[in-house]
Amino acid sequence: MASGSSSTSANAPVCLSQLSVPVFTGQEYGRWNLRMKTVFKSQELWDLVENGWTELKDEAVERENRKRDAKALCLIQQTVDGPNLDQITEAKSAHDAWEILRKHCLGTSKVLSVRIQALRQDFETLQMGDEDGVQGYISRVITITNLIRALGHKLKEPEVVSKVLRSLAPKFDWVAVAIEESKEIAKLTLEDLCGTLQAHEVRVNRAAGKVGEKTLQVKSKHPIESYSKGGGAGSSWVMAEAVEGHLLAGEAKHEAVVEEA
Repeated sequence: MASGSSSTSANAPVCLSQLSVPVFTGQEYGRWNLRMKTVFKSQELWDLVENGWTELKDEAVERENRKRDAKALCLIQQTVDGPNLDQITEAKSAHDAWEILRKHCLGTSKVLSVRIQALRQDFETLQMGDEDGVQGYISRVITITNLIRALGHKLKEPEVVSKVLRSLAPKFDWVAVAIEESKEIAKLTLEDLCGTLQAHEVRVNRAAGKVGEKTLQVKSKHPIESYSKGGGAGSSWVMAEAVEGHLLAGEAKHEAVVEEA
């Protein structure tokens, strides 16, 4: 039970006929909501929780509906902590309890609209940094996407894929352009995009490693042996080092493009 003894952790999973659902403590409502929907669907109760039920003249059907409703209400009561259980004490049906918790956690329609707009703004302004890895950045995008969806706002996968492509770090410009020009964005899943970007990331990192190795080789062949009359390092060495660094960077970029092609 959600209001179990003190020996049970407030966040300990509740086992419901071999199902394990964390107790809802008021935090991360979207994730708890997702898990509970799956539980209800697995028990063929979601239609009743979502839409409620009306009394029928058929006594057998009505008895079955009452039994199913009591089962769904029991599941909800067992997966919330004490304070949230208090919120639904007067609920007469699973649908009523579900709606009470939803409104309590998400607020009124006006508040909900403001929260969605704020999250949408965060979603649009999210940008990948030069030092960010592909997996870490896409995880950030998925997190905010799930928060938006948990509030009931429809955010389709092509929109998320497009967002990722236009917010990548400059080192992914080549692959982003190639994907956009393929005109297959509508069919591209976020998982496939992540795989493609990670493959490109490996190539870029490998090319950058080659630049580092060649730079060390160049420096070992050109030790600073002379100084200018003024006592500073020779200007010829400084110029040579700058030119060599520029050429090596260009070579690495070329190798990355060739390997990507």
